[in-house]
Amino acid sequence: MTLNIKSLGLGVALAAGLSGIAAAQPDLRSIPVYEAPEPVVLRAVTLHSFPAVEAGQGAAVDDTHFYAIVNFAIGQYDRESGERVGGWIGPRRGLIGHLNSCFEEEGRLYCANSNHPEVPMASSVEVFETEGMTHVDSHSLGLMDEGSLTWFDHYRDGWIVGFAHYNDETGEPFKSNAYGGVHTFDAQWRRTGGWRLPPALIERMAPQAASGGAIGSDGLLYVFGHHVPELYVLARPAMGPTLLHVATIELEAEGQAFAFDPADDRVIWAISRPNREVRAIRLPEVSLTDPDARRFDD
Repeated sequence: MTLNIKSLGLGVALAAGLSGIAAAQPDLRSIPVYEAPEPVVLRAVTLHSFPAVEAGQGAAVDDTHFYAIVNFAIGQYDRESGERVGGWIGPRRGLIGHLNSCFEEEGRLYCANSNHPEVPMASSVEVFETEGMTHVDSHSLGLMDEGSLTWFDHYRDGWIVGFAHYNDETGEPFKSNAYGGVHTFDAQWRRTGGWRLPPALIERMAPQAASGGAIGSDGLLYVFGHHVPELYVLARPAMGPTLLHVATIELEAEGQAFAFDPADDRVIWAISRPNREVRAIRLPEVSLTDPDARRFDD
């Protein structure tokens, strides 16, 4: 006797249906609408303030110095006394025109640069030796649909990167600041993924976008806007393309780029642009309670 495999499969399926195993149809209309948890509001404490003429875009820091950054200039200052000990200054409207954020690593400053406020948007990574403050390397990203490069940090075996779009005349006429996002790249700067910023946060940053960012030692992403004295803490979502806003930290710094202190992972160095000061600020600890939130090092 020969068995017919197709007939046997049909018989099993019919038997399963007659036995009442099938699940009831869900009422999808009764599913509640998702509401993101409200971010907790925390407060930071200012530890030190130092005057710095270059404190217009951001700050960086290493074991012995802090750095004030503005467009085509970087000032190097003793982190204890605040005395200016060196720096780099390029020509106005030169090849480097809009330095934004930098971070120090093994005696080098790695900096985000763009052609802002020009369009179409083009960006590059510029590298400076901290010993003598000389420019030593450049990697052009060219024209980027993602926007204008504002910050980048190490992430896994590559980079996590912030790009900005703007609602005013400095932006692309067909894109709003909502198009500014966070993307990942491999070590050769090939895009591997990314997320959009939460819509409520985009509205809060308008008409600009995220101007500074870095991953903290707690595995969360910290981002600054352009002018509001708030630092936003973001988590990676368990699913979907939108980052989760888990905390807002009020502090005495009006946005732009910042850097974590290598000597204390809960201290950042940031700027007060209206006062032309670089400030060391202690951040509070941030808890992660949202079940859909993940740390970036998970």
